[in-house]
Amino acid sequence: MSDYTISRISSTDKRGQKQLAALLEAEGIRKDANLDYTCGIFDDDFNLIATGSCFGNTLRCMAVSSAHQGEGLMNEIVGHLMEVQFARGNTHLFLYTKCDSAKFFGDLGFYEIVRIPGQIVFMENRRTGFSDYLNRLERQSADAKHVAALVMNANPFTLGHQYLAEKAASENDILHLFIVSEDASLVPFAVRKRLVMEGCAHLSNIIFHESGPYIISSATFPSYFQKDEAAVIESHAMLDLTVFTRIAQTLGISRRYVGEEPTSLVTGIYNRIMCEKLCQNGIECRIIPRKEKDGRAISASTVRQALKDSNWELLAELVPVTTLRYFKSPEADPVIRRIQAESNVIHY
Repeated sequence: MSDYTISRISSTDKRGQKQLAALLEAEGIRKDANLDYTCGIFDDDFNLIATGSCFGNTLRCMAVSSAHQGEGLMNEIVGHLMEVQFARGNTHLFLYTKCDSAKFFGDLGFYEIVRIPGQIVFMENRRTGFSDYLNRLERQSADAKHVAALVMNANPFTLGHQYLAEKAASENDILHLFIVSEDASLVPFAVRKRLVMEGCAHLSNIIFHESGPYIISSATFPSYFQKDEAAVIESHAMLDLTVFTRIAQTLGISRRYVGEEPTSLVTGIYNRIMCEKLCQNGIECRIIPRKEKDGRAISASTVRQALKDSNWELLAELVPVTTLRYFKSPEADPVIRRIQAESNVIHY
C-alpha cells in the first residue's frame, strides 16, 4: 500500500482535468466521453500519477504514470472504484482492457467474457456471470427449423422497427428479439421495452429478451484505447458478434436481421463487419432495407425530432398506434420534456 491518497477529480476542477488529460494521453488513452466518476492519486507535489473512472456499472480510463508503475497504484485505483460502485449499489461490474492487461485484472477478481485478439478483452467480476445469463435465456421448442434474432434499441419504437420485426417474424419459425437494456437513451429502457412488446403483440412467434449488460450500444462502447474511430467501430462490431455468437449457439439461432442504415457511415461499416464475421460462424446476416415515408427512411432520430418540435401530425405517420398512444398520455410528459430539453436529438 502506498502513502498516497486517492481523491475525486470533479468535472469543474480545471487543474485536475488538465492533468487527467495529460496523463491519459501520455499512456496512450483518450478520455472517454462517458464518465460519471473520476478519481486520481497525486504525489507530494500534487502531480497526478494514477487515475481511473466509472460509467454506469463499468470501470474505465484507468492509467498509471510510467514513472510510478510497479508501485501497486493500479490495485488501489481499482479497489477504490469498486468501493464507489458498491456504495452505488452496483455489485456486478464490467471493464474493457487491452489484451496484455487482462491477466492483471484477472488477478484482481475479474473474469474474461470474450476476447478480440489484438484489440480488446471484455471482463466482469462474476466468474459465471455470462454463463448464468445464457442459462436464463428463454428457449423455443426443439422442432423449430428456422430461428432468427433481432437486436434493437428502439429509442423509441417506430414503424420502421415494427416493419423489421414483422419481416423477420414472417420468415422464421421463432424470432428472438433482444431489447438493449442499457439505460443510455433519451427514452428509458422500461418504456422502450413496453413499446416494443406492445408494437409486436400481434406477432405470436417472438420471444422477447432483455439484452442485459452483455449487448452494449455504440453510445457507450469504450473508445479510450482505440487509435481512431475506425478501430472503435471494428472493436465494437467484433465484440458484439462474439457475444452474439455465444448467444446464438445457446438458442440455435441461424439468422440475424439488421436494418439498413443508408445515411450512417458508422452503422454501414458496423453492418459490413457483422455480416462478414457472422457468416464465418455459420450465421446468416440479413440487412433489410428501411421502411420509408415520402422517400425517406423512417428513423428514431426523426421521431425524436418530431417530439422535440411537438409535431404530432408527423409523429402519427412515423410510429405505430401503440407508440403514439403512449406519447399522447400524461405518463410520457417527463420523457417528452427530457427530449425537448436536448439541443440535439439526431443521434443514437
